[in-house]
Amino acid sequence: MESPKLIAPSQGSIQSDIFSGITVALALVPEAVAFAFVAGVPPAVGLYGAFFMCLLTAVFGGRPGMISGATGAMAVVMVNLVSEGNALGAPGEFLGLQYLFITLLLVGILQGLAGYFKLGKFIRLVPSSVMMGFVNGLAIVIFLSQLNMFKMGGDWISGEPLYTMGILVAITMVLLFTIPLIHKKAPGALIAIVLVTIGITLFNIETSTVLSFIQTNGGTGIKAGLPQFSWPQVPMTYETLAFIFPYAVILAAIGLIESLMTLNLIDEITKTRGHGNRECIAQGFANFVNGLFGGMGGCAMIGQSIINITSGGRGRLSGITASSALLLFILFASEYIEQVPIAALVGVMFFVVIKTFAWNTFKILNKSPRWDLVIILLVTVLTVIFDLAIAVVSGVILSALLFSWENAKRIRARKFTDERGIKHYEIFGPLFFGSTTLFLTKFDAENDPDEVIIDFKESRIMDLSAIEAINKVAGEYGKLNKNIHLRHLSSDCTKLIRRARKICDVNVLEDPDYFVSVDNYRSHQLD
Repeated sequence: MESPKLIAPSQGSIQSDIFSGITVALALVPEAVAFAFVAGVPPAVGLYGAFFMCLLTAVFGGRPGMISGATGAMAVVMVNLVSEGNALGAPGEFLGLQYLFITLLLVGILQGLAGYFKLGKFIRLVPSSVMMGFVNGLAIVIFLSQLNMFKMGGDWISGEPLYTMGILVAITMVLLFTIPLIHKKAPGALIAIVLVTIGITLFNIETSTVLSFIQTNGGTGIKAGLPQFSWPQVPMTYETLAFIFPYAVILAAIGLIESLMTLNLIDEITKTRGHGNRECIAQGFANFVNGLFGGMGGCAMIGQSIINITSGGRGRLSGITASSALLLFILFASEYIEQVPIAALVGVMFFVVIKTFAWNTFKILNKSPRWDLVIILLVTVLTVIFDLAIAVVSGVILSALLFSWENAKRIRARKFTDERGIKHYEIFGPLFFGSTTLFLTKFDAENDPDEVIIDFKESRIMDLSAIEAINKVAGEYGKLNKNIHLRHLSSDCTKLIRRARKICDVNVLEDPDYFVSVDNYRSHQLD
C-alpha cells in the first residue's frame, strides 16, 4: 500500500517538535472533551486522560512522533461501562467513574502482558488491503466526527452561524495549504489556528469557540487543578472482577489494535520503524496510571499523530511538548485556549482527513485483484459502522480465508513411472488443511505398481491435516500390500512426519540414492 502523501521524511528538529507539539495540544482539547462527553465522564477526566496517554507513550513508547490520547473508539465502550457501574451503586453515588478507573488498571496489565509476550509482532499479519481500508475508514470517521462541530445543542446550525463557520474552516484550510509554500518548516497548523483566532477577536466575529462548545455540552470550561492520586473506590470482590474483565479485554484489544495500526502507518509515512512490543507496554503503563490519577485512558490517535507528523514532529519531544502544553492549558491558560474558534480546529482536522485518505485506492481499482478491493471496502465500511477492532479482525480473517482458498487450489501432481517400474508423484504447492481434499484425488492406488514415491521437492507439509492425508494415502496403498515413500522433504517436514509416527507410518527417503533406500525398506518389510 502506498503511504498517504504527506511530507518528505526527515529527522525533524527541536524547533519542529516544539511547534508541532503545541499544535497537537490545541487539537487535543476539543477531542478530549468531546470523547469525555461520549463516555459519560466529566471533561477534566478526558483532559487528564489525554495528558497521561500523550506524555507516557511519548517517553516510553516504541514510536517517536506518534500521539496518544482519549479516543472515540474506546469511549464508545466506556459509556456502557460507566452506565452499568452507576447502576451498581446507590442513587447519586455515581460509581461508574470508579469502575472505569479500576477497569483501566486491568487494561494496563493486559496491554503490558501483550507487550511482554511480544504479541505486537502479529501486526505484521495485517495485509496491505486491510491497512488501506483502515486508513480510508478512519479518514471517514474523522470527517464525520468533525461534522458534529456544526451542531449546537444537538441541532444543526444554519443561517449566518453556518456561513461564518464554513468560511473560517475554508480560510484555515487555505492557510494550511499556502503556509508550507511560503516556508516549508513553518508550523502551518499552529500559525493557521493563531491567525484565525486573532481574526475573529479583532473583527468581533461571533462563532463557536472551545468554551461555547464545552458549555453547550454541559461543561463549564477546561480549567482544572493537578490530577490527584486515588485508588478506585469500588468493592474489591470477585463480582467486581467478573463485571470489569470483559470490558477490560475489549478496551485493551481496541487500544492495542488502533495503536499498532497507527504505528504501522506512521512507520510508512516516515520511512522508519517503530517497536510494537515496546508500544504495547507503554500503552499499558499509561492506561494503568490513568486508573490511579483519574484519567479516562485511551490509545494512539491517528488524526493527532498525522497533525504532528505533517507539522514536522518526529521525536519524543513533540509528544512531551503536546502533553506539557495541554497541562499548562488546563492549569493556567484556559481562558485563552477557550477563545480558540472551533472552526479553526475543524479546518485542521479536515486537512488531516485529506492527507490521511489513501487516494491511490482509486488508481488501483482496475489493477488489483478483485478480492483485495472487496477487503478494502469491507474494512472501510466496518470501521465507519462499528469500530476499528471489528474492522481489522474481520479483514484479517477474510484475507486469511481467501489466501487459504487460493493456495488450496494450487496443489497438483506430475506423474511418471521410471525404468525400475516405480511410480513417481511430484507434488507442487503447499499441502495443508485446505488442499488435502484435492491432494487425495491425485493418486490411483489400485492401478499403481507396488512401489510409489511421493516427491515433495516443490511442496511442503504444513500441518496435522497434511500428515493425516499422507497417512490416508499410505493406508490405501497398504491395503493393497503396496509401499509409498516420501522424498525430498525439508528438515522441518521430516521432523513433523517422524513425530507423527503413531498416526503416519511412512518411509522417508533421506539417502540421495533413493533406489537403495527403497530396496532396504522393501527388505525390511519382507523380514
